[in-house]
Amino acid sequence: MTPAIVVEGLVKRFGATTALAGVDLSVPEGSVLGLLGPNGAGKTTVVRTLATLLQPDEGRVEVVGLDVVRDAAQVRAAIGLTGQYAAVDEYLTGAENLEMVGRLYRLGRREARSRAAELLERFDLVGAASRPAKTYSGGMRRRLDIAASLIARPRVLFLDEPTTGLDPRSRLGMWEFIADLADGGTTILLTTQYLEEADRLADSMVVIDRGRVIARGTGDELKAQVGGQRLELTVGRGPDVALVRDRLRPLAAGEAQVDEQTRRISMPVSGGTDALAEALRRLEGSGVEVLDVGLRRPDLDDVFLTLTGRGTEEAESPDAAEQAGREPATTAGGAR
Repeated sequence: MTPAIVVEGLVKRFGATTALAGVDLSVPEGSVLGLLGPNGAGKTTVVRTLATLLQPDEGRVEVVGLDVVRDAAQVRAAIGLTGQYAAVDEYLTGAENLEMVGRLYRLGRREARSRAAELLERFDLVGAASRPAKTYSGGMRRRLDIAASLIARPRVLFLDEPTTGLDPRSRLGMWEFIADLADGGTTILLTTQYLEEADRLADSMVVIDRGRVIARGTGDELKAQVGGQRLELTVGRGPDVALVRDRLRPLAAGEAQVDEQTRRISMPVSGGTDALAEALRRLEGSGVEVLDVGLRRPDLDDVFLTLTGRGTEEAESPDAAEQAGREPATTAGGAR
């Protein structure tokens, strides 16, 4: 398939900090790419570069066949962008916010109003359409912000942590809408820390850390790198943690993770319930008080801990360097 997004050797620096150190990725037309990584890994810097809000220092970056530097205005006309934080005018109503964005995209007044009404209904905001956005809850602002990014029916949509701040019901509704967009042919680049979200929506995933791509594949392929399932036990006494780890080490398909404070041991295993039964057999007669035991599939933190050695919240921050040394944002031409 023809790629809608092509990134080759993307480098971006902020002073002495290299936020992106040679990122490569490609997104076929009409597909969804999940861009995953811990906080500060460089995800937002990738999105801002693709959206023409930052200029790359090195590398080739194209959206719908257009260079993001040379053809920036044309790129902006073809994309929609929702950042990590809702960017709405608090003193305009929901309807006025959407109509304003439509007019900025050079839609006619009637078309902007019609499109705003359509999106207000789709995002369950009709009842609040005439209220100032400053009266909206965080989740409502988020939905309004995403609706604004869709006002001009973009060919490519960048969603940077789109479900942050949404309640579970709104998150499920957002997933359904994003899936509908992809089914309709919109190319989507989605950054998220929720592996469940990427599993549900992404055709493929790229994991970045410290500005470099460290893994690619589907959700199942990424989780296979940390073991198909994890055996987890919580014991009643601190001294038993080391005993349990040592007794169960032969069952582990990788390095066990131990939390001394919570007395929790977690390790990748294969064999499903057979591994669980064998673990309990090995602890028989040991005197260990097992408070909780079970099997579960790996989550995003498991993937990050295996691939990066740290969780989603623990990060050096290339994206923070962007905040400190940010170039002026480009606002002309329609990209929000």
